[in-house]
Amino acid sequence: MEKENLEELFAKLKDNFDTEEPNTGHQQRFLEKLNGSKGVTSLNQRKVTWWKPFSIAVSIAVILGVVFGQLYPEPTIDQRVAEISPEVSNAQFHFAGLIEGQIKELEAENSPQTQKIISDTMAQLADLKLDYNKLEKELLKGGNSKLILSAMITNFQTRIDLLNDVLDQIETIKNLKKHNDANYTI
Repeated sequence: MEKENLEELFAKLKDNFDTEEPNTGHQQRFLEKLNGSKGVTSLNQRKVTWWKPFSIAVSIAVILGVVFGQLYPEPTIDQRVAEISPEVSNAQFHFAGLIEGQIKELEAENSPQTQKIISDTMAQLADLKLDYNKLEKELLKGGNSKLILSAMITNFQTRIDLLNDVLDQIETIKNLKKHNDANYTI
């Protein structure tokens, strides 16, 4: 029954149907009006975001910086001094070995009678090392290189002389103790 009613309805309206195509962009305009009235933006409109490409570029730059820093680390002060003057580097290697040997010898002589002189010597050696570090930095800044190199060598010689003098004093203290102990008999 309903099927017959629908067929009759379509038969009556057959000549009244609109068969014209809508204008170009009709669907887009319709969606814009529909979404505009509801406060919704269209899916076809892309919001321009600048922060995504920027954050990607910054991330790449940071990664490259870290990789470059790991592959090509900044040379140490000793390496830069060796570039300026290889002679100082060789002298430093030689003197440092002598100084370390004498420091070990000095520490082996540590006793209650020599403790004060050893601690004072270590403090003086630390001061001389700080002075040497300052001389290295001055050399790197481009100061009078001959004068600075001479001062660096003198610093090493001063440390060695100090250690030799202290070791001689410790030897004297030990000899005095043996001599005094030999004079006292029970």
